[in-house]
Amino acid sequence: MRPQVSSEPASVASPSTWFSCHDLHAYYGESYIVQGVGFAVREGEIVALLGRNGAGKTSTLRTIARLADPQLKNGEIWLAGKPLHRMSAWQAARNGVGLVPEDRRIIAGLTVEENLQLAQIEPPRGWSIERLYEHFPRLAERRRQDAVTLSGGEQQMLAVARALARDVKLLLLDEPYEGLAPVIVRDIEQILEEIKSLRFTTIIVEQNAIAALHLSDRALILDMGQIVFDGSARDVIDNKDLRQQYLAL
Repeated sequence: MRPQVSSEPASVASPSTWFSCHDLHAYYGESYIVQGVGFAVREGEIVALLGRNGAGKTSTLRTIARLADPQLKNGEIWLAGKPLHRMSAWQAARNGVGLVPEDRRIIAGLTVEENLQLAQIEPPRGWSIERLYEHFPRLAERRRQDAVTLSGGEQQMLAVARALARDVKLLLLDEPYEGLAPVIVRDIEQILEEIKSLRFTTIIVEQNAIAALHLSDRALILDMGQIVFDGSARDVIDNKDLRQQYLAL
């Protein structure tokens, strides 16, 4: 039996809500991946989007960011009153969607600083490079270093900083702990805690569900492309049966 979804109107798309999506259906070719997903996020809220491997978490983030794959066939996506569902990826980025993908997409042949400068070539700009260095001093130390020679944790820092270099209204983090050693994970946790303290509206997909839950205000659980739970992060931490059924924890 599936857990009862919150009665809060989280799945109603509305231009008056900071972020909302409704009845999203998206495909990779003929493969039906995102199957009627809908939820809302309040300004300044951090939401963990959880589920087993293959549940559709990354696909949902990619759909929200308006990447070409998966292809959105139906549904609405609103951010700060703007209809993202009518936009391409570059238009969504200009309207405040900041995606930090799992593979980080660090640009080879450019230094750390050049990667940050490239993010600010076109408006709207977010944090200045000087402010980014204040919050990420390790990047300041390596500003002249070829970015692809950074450690995994440092590359993750750069990917987050590059997103904040834009005027971000919605930060999408896809597996920020993926492939990192435990000692580096602690560094990333500090970065994410700082993002939380600064009240960036954030959706985080993370296989390390417990780490994501401790960071988040709310949790959504995906199963087979559909949301089966929408409630507080604490509810998931405290519900052993729910965690075992949908997260294998």
